[in-house]
Amino acid sequence: MSPVTIGLYCVGLLLVLIAIRVPIGVALGATAAVGIYWLRGLTAMLSSLGAATFDFVAHWSLTAIPMFILMGAVAFHSGLTAHLFRAARAWLSFLPGGLAIATNLASAGFAAASGSSVAMAGAMSRLAVPEMLRAGYDKGLATGVVAASGTLGALIPPSIPFILYAVFMEASVGALLLAGLLPGLLTMVAYTGLIMVRATINPELAPRSKDVFTRGEKWRLLVRAWPLPLIVSGIVGGLYSGTVTATEAGAFGAVVAIVASVLDRSFSWGMLRISVVETVRTTAAIFLIAVGAVLFSRFLTLSQIPMQVGLLVNEYSVNLLVFFLLTSAFYLVLGMFLDPIGLMLVTLPILAPIMTSLGVDEIWFGVIVVKFIEIGLLTPPIGLNLFVTSAAVGDAVPFDRVVRGTLWFLCAEAVVMVLLFSFPSISLYIPSLMQ
Repeated sequence: MSPVTIGLYCVGLLLVLIAIRVPIGVALGATAAVGIYWLRGLTAMLSSLGAATFDFVAHWSLTAIPMFILMGAVAFHSGLTAHLFRAARAWLSFLPGGLAIATNLASAGFAAASGSSVAMAGAMSRLAVPEMLRAGYDKGLATGVVAASGTLGALIPPSIPFILYAVFMEASVGALLLAGLLPGLLTMVAYTGLIMVRATINPELAPRSKDVFTRGEKWRLLVRAWPLPLIVSGIVGGLYSGTVTATEAGAFGAVVAIVASVLDRSFSWGMLRISVVETVRTTAAIFLIAVGAVLFSRFLTLSQIPMQVGLLVNEYSVNLLVFFLLTSAFYLVLGMFLDPIGLMLVTLPILAPIMTSLGVDEIWFGVIVVKFIEIGLLTPPIGLNLFVTSAAVGDAVPFDRVVRGTLWFLCAEAVVMVLLFSFPSISLYIPSLMQ
């Protein structure tokens, strides 16, 4: 039996394991072990399980992941993100759909303190949705903006998917983190524009806020939100200037979040313990998926499937536009069923040789991939952010209303993706300044 045939059988095995709800990290690792044993025998399998796992986990750049997760956990559990939302609400409530816009902008700010889209969607659901519902907002709009703006967490630095992509593709972590900044802000602006247009056309969707804030109250709320802007400027400025690595930037953010919670008098040892436990659990889950993906990638290389895919691309003269459209369909369909990080790491070994043969910039492609996996979080029927938002609000909003409210933001995402594809400089401008 040829290596390619064995590879296809094992890909089928992987799909079966995922379909029966085996955790994706376990499914990847088990499939890789079976495949390598089938191709090369027991010795090669054991060698790969040991060497590939150690080489990946020992990669220094990955130490940024627990630092960024800890930073986000402390910011949330200490209430720093709540201060940011209250400040945005006070300053933006006069706009059409002001509370939804405040939620969107607060999510962008929280994205600088959390690399997790799912964590951000859960946090903002508990914080912002009740406020919007009390103000008479449409239930679909209130939950849709939270589910959609949660995806900003994977674009605006820090970003865990970008770190994993960089390590997997042997690209610059700093360049990728900065590459997500303008696309993240562009997405935020697109969401804001969508909210304002819908609220202007149909004011019943988002009644104007009756809350009145004095100038002094606005400034006091803004001052209390100081830690997150400081974290943003510290991380982006440090990476841009090259004075810190991604890991050092993560450590800086975690320390600032802890110090800020002390100054805000919201620090407690219980809060820190919860944050650390959450960090350990999340990091372990991410690393399990990543190690499984590394093993699966090694198996695919041995099976020669990526090489055959590259030959097919050259034979049929696939151009960049066709590649983009096929990748779009690929991620949108699989994104309905798979965890975003697992989806990215499973597909990169197959897409990387195509990308290389077409001469695609790996930084730009990284932004495209991360955008696609985040859109997958919003894609019904199984988009993870939809379920997280629905679970956080409970019976207050039916699941179908959450889905319908999010579909409007998928239209905005389509516009953003067209712009990112048509103008790669949006993603590459800031990284180019680092050189």
